[in-house]
Amino acid sequence: MRALLIDHSEASGLRLGEAPDPEPAPHQALIRVTAASLNSGEVRYALSQAPDGAVPGWDAAGVVERAAADGSGPGVGTPVVSLGAAGAWAELRAADTAALGIVPPGADPGAISTIPVAAGSALRALHRIGPLLGKRVLVTGATGGVGRYAVQLARLGGAYVLASVSDPQTQGDGLRALGAHEVLAGPDRITAPVHGVVDVVGGPQLVEAFGKLAAHGTLVSVGHVAGRPESFPPGAFNGDGGRHNRSIVTFFLADCPDLAMDLTWLAQQVAAGVLDPQISWRDGWDKAGEAVSALVERRLHGKAVLDIT
Repeated sequence: MRALLIDHSEASGLRLGEAPDPEPAPHQALIRVTAASLNSGEVRYALSQAPDGAVPGWDAAGVVERAAADGSGPGVGTPVVSLGAAGAWAELRAADTAALGIVPPGADPGAISTIPVAAGSALRALHRIGPLLGKRVLVTGATGGVGRYAVQLARLGGAYVLASVSDPQTQGDGLRALGAHEVLAGPDRITAPVHGVVDVVGGPQLVEAFGKLAAHGTLVSVGHVAGRPESFPPGAFNGDGGRHNRSIVTFFLADCPDLAMDLTWLAQQVAAGVLDPQISWRDGWDKAGEAVSALVERRLHGKAVLDIT
């Protein structure tokens, strides 16, 4: 099969070449991939750590070519969206049926391929915060893939949504169109406590956002794009001054139960136009190097999609 392979001699770390067809385990379906999306985490870290010849990629949409041998998951010919640790950037992928969502017929595979990591992480983070109706929810790093989905889902859940970005003047209109009530240049600009935080940035912004939590509020740490440590001031976790009963939680998406159900529901929302995938770069997989460079250099806000031809 054709695939994008790790090649550290290339500037992008990738080359288009030939790889053996995957051999699915009994609990895996064989997927004919039609589109894949890129995530900043995989292009910044996974590509550099993988060995030459490996097939990378977390998110992919396609059609079931061979159903799982154990009888789990959808049948042959079903459009699906898949999440895995590798193997998405290829013509064929072996995907665990537990992380395989069913896609409505006729949906755009490119739009659907943006779902697993970005929308899946946003949805699970908001689940950890709890019921959203009437709550104030802050999303940091709101211009990224996870952030844009989190803004939309929080608004859909009935929250008052605050979006933290680097430049509200240039980025504010787009985020307000997605559902943000306020667009701010950092958590330090918040004037009233929030009940929940979806933090994609980490570092000092996570510390600032934690300080804005109301009593019994929850901060969900999803990403760490800042690459800086979190240093909390003395007394940050004391019980006085209303700072009691606030939580910082994390999760690992691949270990979440009912992931197939999440991916199926999210695919339905994207296909129906309820959620906007916010694709800001899309081209054939022979141009993958351009998308990788744009993501690494943080010139790309939203999602990048590769059409597998």
